[in-house]
Amino acid sequence: MTVENPSSALEVTQALIRCPSITPNEGGALDLMESLLKPLGFHCQRLPFSCGETYDVDNLYARLGTSGPVFGYGGHTDVVPIGDADAWTVDPFAGAVVDGKLIGRGAVDMKGSIGAFVAALTRFLGSRSSLDGSINLIITGDEEGLGVNGTTRVLDWMADKGERMDVCLVGEPTSNDKLGDMIKIGRRGSVNFNLKVRGIQGHTAYPQLARNPVHPLVNMLHNLLEEPLDSGTEHFPPSSLQLTTIDVGNSATNVIPAQAQANFNVRFNDLYSSEQVEAWVRERLTRAGFDYDLAGRVSGESFICPPGPFSDLISRSVKDVTGIDAVLGTTGGTSDARFIKEYATVAEFGLLNDTAHKVDEYCTLQELDDLSCIYQSMLEGYFKV
Repeated sequence: MTVENPSSALEVTQALIRCPSITPNEGGALDLMESLLKPLGFHCQRLPFSCGETYDVDNLYARLGTSGPVFGYGGHTDVVPIGDADAWTVDPFAGAVVDGKLIGRGAVDMKGSIGAFVAALTRFLGSRSSLDGSINLIITGDEEGLGVNGTTRVLDWMADKGERMDVCLVGEPTSNDKLGDMIKIGRRGSVNFNLKVRGIQGHTAYPQLARNPVHPLVNMLHNLLEEPLDSGTEHFPPSSLQLTTIDVGNSATNVIPAQAQANFNVRFNDLYSSEQVEAWVRERLTRAGFDYDLAGRVSGESFICPPGPFSDLISRSVKDVTGIDAVLGTTGGTSDARFIKEYATVAEFGLLNDTAHKVDEYCTLQELDDLSCIYQSMLEGYFKV
């Protein structure tokens, strides 16, 4: 697949959408990226990784320049499945333009950002004879999946090779109502818990001969929900605990079940580590005075890169192009920024997030062009053109 005009964010994004790169399939997207970056002078390395019984993932690391400062870009070409194909008004992998909108899987999450950045790079580098510093890109195929063979593995490889970034822009869709209204300078942490309460099965007419696990489970969940974790911090909303399932698996009306369980998720701010969240949870579960088993899976810790020169640079670029004063936020789910923040000052900025993962995912052509102009302005400001 070729792109006739790589300085066009629309053409690059359309070509990326036409690569059916549902996690963990590369789908030709990284091949396309190489074909666009190599003519700009980037040295490209493909980094396939696997781990245990997980699926194999292909990734791309590209670098231009050998000196500092180093401007990094982090993104993913993998996308979520399309869902019901019949519900789409267009082919989700055609990159169709309808009424001023580019529709397709990945249009906003996040092939549109990658297309906008590549087009911005093409224009930026084409306007100068040399670069006082370096630019590198981490493009993974494992952000929408398990996330174990993608960005985190590339970062480990970079550390082994002495590769670095001073700042890194992650192109996730961060805007809410208008392009440019939010820049994310951190993310909440996330832990998924599974709570099991075991009892003794018996007849409902003879409760003294059984031990009902549902009653203490209800008390435990009440203890978790009756008071909030906190009221928020300067840059974070309040931490949130959300029940996702309550399961007994009992189809009979006259049987006391042997086990009851519940799943819940905690999105926590910078007042907590995941260990502190678990301690908070266990203290409230133990109040019920009933034995239980609790297992937790941490998706990421909360983090923040405090406002500073990098977020100021993004804010100025947004203001110059859109006239909007961006808010610095930390809302939303986890992203690969949680890994990158250990290596560089990181911030996230991209398209509107309201159609991400939905049927007929789309961005407007104006938003895509404006985003590319914002990215170009950032490059010019960072390298002081």
